[in-house]
Amino acid sequence: MIKIVIFDFDGTLADTFDLIFAITNRLSVEFGYKQAKKEEIPEIEKLSPLELINQSGISIFKVPFLLRRIRAEFKQEINDVELFAGIKEALLGLQYQGYKIGIITSNTQENVEYVLQKHDLLIFDFITSGTTLFGKHRVIKKYLKSENIQPEEMVYVGDETRDINAAKKAKVKAIAVTWGFNSREALSEYQPDALVEQPQELIEVINKF
Repeated sequence: MIKIVIFDFDGTLADTFDLIFAITNRLSVEFGYKQAKKEEIPEIEKLSPLELINQSGISIFKVPFLLRRIRAEFKQEINDVELFAGIKEALLGLQYQGYKIGIITSNTQENVEYVLQKHDLLIFDFITSGTTLFGKHRVIKKYLKSENIQPEEMVYVGDETRDINAAKKAKVKAIAVTWGFNSREALSEYQPDALVEQPQELIEVINKF
């Protein structure tokens, strides 16, 4: 029985794709990778983070520094960030039903809390931020251990293939949402426990686990 629902932030709760796309292109010359074009987005959405890194031509060693700059630039334009329609209602519904809810994100806690406060949604039991692109499974495992929670009591909700991988590595259930970064096609290939098309479906799906 699920007791805890963990969410990714960017692309799952908050609609940040256009902003991050613009920031990433702005930083391309400084960090030595090619810019992406708008018409390439459908193909980009099919790529895993590692495939995206390889295709861009950026050195893997520069990625942590690039992520730090993206977070800093994001903070400067944070007032433009909105939550996806229906997300607030879904979160409040989960809280009302007694689920603990949390966030694990590679964004900063300051950025996340600012957006949540703007939407009167500081309702999360915990927010863990600053994880690396590929380190979420370690954070999930650490939380399970610290709270003495069994993996079958948790579900992780994300919009990327790496979120599905993180959940599988931590042996928790994975829900993939189709309104974020990766396409439905790409997400399906990674075989999440559930694939959700609309935020209002989340409660029903989670209740069935």
